Amino acid sequence: MASSWVPDIDPASDFSLANLPFGIISTPADAAPHAAVAIGPWALDLKVLAANADLSQLFPGIDGLFEAFSQPTLNTFASMGRAVHRQVRTALQDLLSESTTHPATLRDNAALRAQALLPQPAVKMHLPMSIGDYTDFYAGYHHAHAVGAMFRGPDHALQPNYLHLPVGYHGRASSIVVSDTPIRRPVGQILLEDPKAAEPKKPVTAPSRKLDIELELGCFIARGNEMGRGVAVDEAEECIFGYVLLNDWSARDVQTWEYVPLGPFNGKNFASTISPWVVLADALEPFRATGIENKTELQGYLREEKEESVFDVRLEVDLTTAEGDTTTICRTSSKHLIWSFPQMIAHHTLGGCPMRAGDLLGSGTISGPGGVDERGSLLEMTENGKKEVLLAGMDARTFLKDGDTITLRGFCGEEGARVGFGACRGRIYSAVQR
Repeated sequence: MASSWVPDIDPASDFSLANLPFGIISTPADAAPHAAVAIGPWALDLKVLAANADLSQLFPGIDGLFEAFSQPTLNTFASMGRAVHRQVRTALQDLLSESTTHPATLRDNAALRAQALLPQPAVKMHLPMSIGDYTDFYAGYHHAHAVGAMFRGPDHALQPNYLHLPVGYHGRASSIVVSDTPIRRPVGQILLEDPKAAEPKKPVTAPSRKLDIELELGCFIARGNEMGRGVAVDEAEECIFGYVLLNDWSARDVQTWEYVPLGPFNGKNFASTISPWVVLADALEPFRATGIENKTELQGYLREEKEESVFDVRLEVDLTTAEGDTTTICRTSSKHLIWSFPQMIAHHTLGGCPMRAGDLLGSGTISGPGGVDERGSLLEMTENGKKEVLLAGMDARTFLKDGDTITLRGFCGEEGARVGFGACRGRIYSAVQR
């Protein structure tokens, strides 16, 4: 990857020239949300660029980019398809490289640089997509096995269907929020278990006592399918716009009481946090990996030609206490999935369900095969509260306290050419009492 003329790019930056993720910003000069890409510590304002550059030279053969970059979400751009995403990203890489073929457009235009290249702390990030539907899968094999063994024993850890199809459930999109949005501790029905009591206690309505995280990778849909027509697994890549980090916050005590027989509800629907920059699918192509082997004979619609159908994104989770002490409590990789996103899309649309630009798919909690520090949830780390996670500052946790901040990070590649997601961060605030 060529070097960039853009100043002050740290070699360890997630936003190298090899990446150029897309997001939605507002600026001191323009309060209306619109499109940008991240390059090092800067945000390149695409609305300003499009208004001041010759788009027919920068992006030949593509119509409608000024309108797409002026929209308050990336849905219009996403719906243009992967060929357009690829052409636009490649052209922007050329524009921002030292050896650019368009030097006068931005590199040698001081007035335009001052308008279009803004320090990221000076812009406000917004939810990148208008999310019509959200589906959360359960493709993290090690998480599924560990949690199943915890509640049903190792011999019955996985349900009979788990290795035959990508298990998922339809969530809600209304409470998906961008990084740094405050997270309010949820209130719900919980069962206060007392092992010494002769009879089970009745449920109470109260703030969750078992507030947890879920380390996930999120996938945004670019183009959908017609109702009644499924997407073939080997064509599903063309439906993908890009990826974000996803923290699917979970109230385990609310979830435990309510989930039978239809699954999670209030224990999940209060908030999910995503990182603000969408890493385009093409940016992750060099980091393909082989997922967990599934020895079950799959139905034909789930059989992929590609063996390397997942990505090796290095993932980390930090917990920062209210006192400011930070501990990295998890390090793992997104390769620890037994189902790929194309398989999820093929299964999701098998019965004819139409998907649309902006729909979000969650991978499910990603955990590694190793020790406690590879587990993507506190439920696993603490064995449902039986053990403590030791933190810096002589502190410990079983589940989250008010004032705690969780930060997810993920990146691929080496210094100077990193492809990363930036921070996916949320701080816990006290519940609103009923």
